[in-house]
Amino acid sequence: MRLPRLVVVTDRTQAAGPLADVVTAAVDAGARAVLLRDRDLAEDDRAALTADLRAVLDPVGGLLVVAGATGDAVHLAAAEPFPAVRPRLVGRSCHSAAELTRAREEGCDWAFLSPVAPTASKPGYGPALGVEGFARLASLGPPPYALGGVVPADVPALLAAGAHGVAVMGPVMRDPSVVREYLTALGP
Repeated sequence: MRLPRLVVVTDRTQAAGPLADVVTAAVDAGARAVLLRDRDLAEDDRAALTADLRAVLDPVGGLLVVAGATGDAVHLAAAEPFPAVRPRLVGRSCHSAAELTRAREEGCDWAFLSPVAPTASKPGYGPALGVEGFARLASLGPPPYALGGVVPADVPALLAAGAHGVAVMGPVMRDPSVVREYLTALGP
């Protein structure tokens, strides 16, 4: 599978409305990959939300990745153990050279490398890498997505620095129409 250039990361605490509605608007704006991150939901609620998001993404051939779950496409936290049975697609959050190397050695399909810029969505990680720091680390792991404080104007420099694409949470959760700006910046 060809990895998408934009991954929308969910956070219902920042969402401009019900999460399924925000994701629907992001998909309507052109998003084709979504990471369901909301790990704090009760298991039944998370399963229901997963089904709702699949119903939004499946008709457009989109990809739903679920954080820390078993299934077809999963995304792991930096310290989370690799699944005993490898999912079809698996990514990992990374913040350092060692974490990127681990993700590459595990055979991850992608890595989220963060934080690129200071962000209230991801406190406690840092300092921010900036474009230069991202460039120094980008080749150490699987195809990297820039995450954390990335705005559309940053995208060309991050692509030049080795980013496969960008993962965006806060801006899309607050205004899903911004997906169009990210996709324009990412190009064809």
